[in-house]
Amino acid sequence: MKHSSNSVRQSQLFTKTRKEAPKDEVSKNAQLLIRAGYVHKEMAGVYSYLPLGRRVLEHIEQIVREEMDAIGGQEVRMATLHPSEPWKQTGAWDSVDVVFKIVSRTEKEYTVGQSEEEIVTPIGQEYVTSYKDLPLAIYQIGQKYRDELRAKSGIMRGREFTMKDMYSFHETQEDFDKFYQVAKDAYLKVYERLGLVAKATEASGGAFTKKLSYEFMVLTDAGEDDILYCDKCPYCVNIEISTQKEGDACTRCVGGTLARATASEVGNIFDLGTKYTTDFNFTCKNREGQEVHPIMGCFGIGITRLMGVIVETFADAKGLVWPEAVAPFRVHLVELTSDSADVHSEAAEVYRELSEAGISVLWDDRDARAGEKFADSDLLGIPLRVVVSEKTLSAGKFECVHRASGRVEHKSISELLGHLTA
Repeated sequence: MKHSSNSVRQSQLFTKTRKEAPKDEVSKNAQLLIRAGYVHKEMAGVYSYLPLGRRVLEHIEQIVREEMDAIGGQEVRMATLHPSEPWKQTGAWDSVDVVFKIVSRTEKEYTVGQSEEEIVTPIGQEYVTSYKDLPLAIYQIGQKYRDELRAKSGIMRGREFTMKDMYSFHETQEDFDKFYQVAKDAYLKVYERLGLVAKATEASGGAFTKKLSYEFMVLTDAGEDDILYCDKCPYCVNIEISTQKEGDACTRCVGGTLARATASEVGNIFDLGTKYTTDFNFTCKNREGQEVHPIMGCFGIGITRLMGVIVETFADAKGLVWPEAVAPFRVHLVELTSDSADVHSEAAEVYRELSEAGISVLWDDRDARAGEKFADSDLLGIPLRVVVSEKTLSAGKFECVHRASGRVEHKSISELLGHLTA
């Protein structure tokens, strides 16, 4: 994927790294993201995303956006502040316990979006009058608010978070089932592009629907869910709704055995049926000319949660390790302080050439010791560190260190450009 090419000098970045994480943070993702200056904690479950963190989020969002667009999703930006009336119409005002409720000075009641069925259904109703207008898939990437009693796991379970939610409308169950499979495949592609292995796990629809739904789970020790998965086929189920146990034979294939794992939910898809279209008396003409309630689907991906899961999955003892697809920059250019003006000139030239080639670079041009710069570079987790020093200058090649593997190569600027633009 193409990153935003704008590069930055580290001396001009207002955030700084810190040696210690806040005492009240127990999750690895929050500890490292705060120490590295990616996020700032406002309160339990609420974080501000600083320049580096914002760049990571935007890269995750772009991957999700590309895959949703590829299956026909149309992006919108829905209202965050909702009137209470549509929520009362669906019964969610009283039945969904995580809804924030706000009373204005005029004594009107509002909520802030924790899900958008109450907003998107009337929007669809305005434009869909016939089966010819279907199928329709509308999505957004935006902020969500939930009155979580126990916000925990850093940015993985919050009261305010970023989410992609898509809502689809269909003439028939058959058409919905077809799209459901297409969306499921698109979700697995998103996770694959992020470098994650996700399992589509059967689960109960919970508060949203009584039908079976899919949760997309990434195996991680920081997860909140226990799942059983087959060691031979894709079958996977949330333990909460399963009568099966670890070691049982798989019921979907021959020879498979169920293994148990801890996982974190990073997405879900629900068959909403006609619940919301019935609540809003939303009908359209089908192929036979009859008025029918369109069938709806809901498809969510937690963007900030994904960022936390990526940290938990790849980080090591030294700090963050970002997959190239989401890293804030592709290259961390580390200039080692020297009495020689040539080192600074060479670093400036490398910075210019990489940036002009569309490669995003964070240039550590600070007046700091080599050990401090290397420790910060490890903590920040940018995929490739390129070191410019008197030593590399005399050799005519730069030391290139791959953050994930620790592999060291020596490349000239032309070799480096060739590698990064291939």
